[in-house]
Amino acid sequence: MAITAADVKKLREATGAGMMDCKKALTEVGGDFDAGVDYLRKKGLGAAEKKAGRVAAEGIVATKTNGNAAVVLEVNAETDFVSKNDQFVAFVDKLAGFILEKRPADVAALLAMDFDAGLTVEQTLSQLIATIGENMSVRRFQILETNGVVSGYIHGAGKIGVLVAVEGEADDALAAIARNVAMHVAAVNPEFISRDSVTDEAIERERKVLTERALASGKPEAIVEKIVAGQMNKFYSENCLLDQAFVMDTDKTVAKAVSDVQSGAKVVAVARFALGEGIEKKEEDFAAEVAAQIKG
Repeated sequence: MAITAADVKKLREATGAGMMDCKKALTEVGGDFDAGVDYLRKKGLGAAEKKAGRVAAEGIVATKTNGNAAVVLEVNAETDFVSKNDQFVAFVDKLAGFILEKRPADVAALLAMDFDAGLTVEQTLSQLIATIGENMSVRRFQILETNGVVSGYIHGAGKIGVLVAVEGEADDALAAIARNVAMHVAAVNPEFISRDSVTDEAIERERKVLTERALASGKPEAIVEKIVAGQMNKFYSENCLLDQAFVMDTDKTVAKAVSDVQSGAKVVAVARFALGEGIEKKEEDFAAEVAAQIKG
């Protein structure tokens, strides 16, 4: 029996499941609508879609390393309790390894990939949502790879995840300093890696503020430029990773700490994910929510 777009639409409206899941369900049951509903219920896919509107800003940030490549991944859920759920943790860990192996272009491509037991990543996640009972989403990932070492660091049981790629001759010492720099990045959160990576817009904005401040204080125009130049150095030391004082030895900059371990070694890439950053969290009145459920 041919499956039409209208058939798929009807099943989607009745169950709330995704379009591709509805099409697969109807294909599996020969186009029978009621059997399609039951198919989705058994898979838990309809239930997953009904939870999709709920804000998922908790979860886990995870890292995984393989040789000189590593991935940092954020998977969100609704509550902090889920971040400790064994099934959720296992899913995130397996997914991180899968990403590192398959190298999908983006999250959309990742979700469509065959993942486990004949299911795509999206379908596997839908089953997990139905099992655990919370909305979840694969939010983002980033892969770093270099001729040297890439080290990952997780802070606060998955609240912050950092990768640092250091170019150089791979050895234990270089791996150790890369991890220490990752810890520094987790703590300090530099905006840029080096002075060269500071955007023209950021430089112009900072120079304008410093110039106007110096002129407003009554400093002669002739020396304002020198004052601003000195203050820009402070701006770089506060905002550029390589210019920052290394948290584990504040007598050195991060760049010096790395080069002291291995001459010529340098940090070439950084990725830092903080769990839920940028997601607008809905303020919940827990007592009111419980009361509403009881009334319902």
